[in-house]
Amino acid sequence: MGVRGDTGEYLGGKLLIAMPGMRDPRFSQSVVYVCAHNEDGAMGLVINRVIDSITFPELLEQLGIARPAPTIQDIQVHFGGPVESSRGFVLHSTDFSNEATLHVDTGVSVTATVDILEQIALGEGPENSILALGYAGWRSGQLENEILANGWLHLDADADLLF
Repeated sequence: MGVRGDTGEYLGGKLLIAMPGMRDPRFSQSVVYVCAHNEDGAMGLVINRVIDSITFPELLEQLGIARPAPTIQDIQVHFGGPVESSRGFVLHSTDFSNEATLHVDTGVSVTATVDILEQIALGEGPENSILALGYAGWRSGQLENEILANGWLHLDADADLLF
């Protein structure tokens, strides 16, 4: 498929902004950070929709993780997307890494293990992070077709813009 980035590259590390004509209500007015994109499909996290029904301390309690330090209480939990909505992902700065961390782009990584939540609760996690439940996923060619149909605008992203 010919549509990827302006240079024909895949869109990992880019932002997708839902266009006004976005037909899928799950993504209306959404901004998605693309964590991975290749010939098999794409995966990203919605970064601008907070879930008001759960707090970070409540999420930790559900997972059996000790309550966070007082300075960590205000972390927001985001709606990352409609796929696997009970699974957590942390989009974060590269000052944290473990064997499950995916380094997406300069200054930006994503980790989907409980370890990172434990480290954040202790105040020892990454300096910058966005916690999301669920993710946005596209099968092969689907994202490209949505871009061609003017569903998404894509643009460069970096750690300063994200965090």
